[in-house]
Amino acid sequence: MPSPIVIRCARPDERGALEELQRRASLMWEEYREALLAHPGAIDLPIEQIEAGRTHVAERSGEKLGFSVVLRRSDGNAELDGLFVEPARWKLGIGRLLIAEAERFAAAEGAHSLCVIANPRALGFYKNCGFQVEGELLTQFGKGVLMRKSLRPAGAD
Repeated sequence: MPSPIVIRCARPDERGALEELQRRASLMWEEYREALLAHPGAIDLPIEQIEAGRTHVAERSGEKLGFSVVLRRSDGNAELDGLFVEPARWKLGIGRLLIAEAERFAAAEGAHSLCVIANPRALGFYKNCGFQVEGELLTQFGKGVLMRKSLRPAGAD
């Protein structure tokens, strides 16, 4: 039986490894590959997000499987600013674990909802995780879908 997946706060010394994980995951989508390769600086995990405890890593036996970043929004809610899973580990429930941690983290800060700007390819994943479509917008890499999920207050069962 494999070791359990642990979700923990990222450490500053992991920044480069997490950015490379993000790069591998992002380059899997052909329609974004050319733009990402032309703008390698677009993949950036600000050290402040790690130092503030806003970046969470999914790990098993020391292997980084994925990570997420949750930021505060000016409206008091939370933004899932990044969710990336190692491509060789897709479809194993790691993304769902990271979403669940993002929800717990956001609710503990008093957010009533978690928002995300989803890649259209990930729309089904986010819908399956309980997010609702709110609209479309343009991002640096094309069309994005604004989605929102209502959160249960921290401590509610």
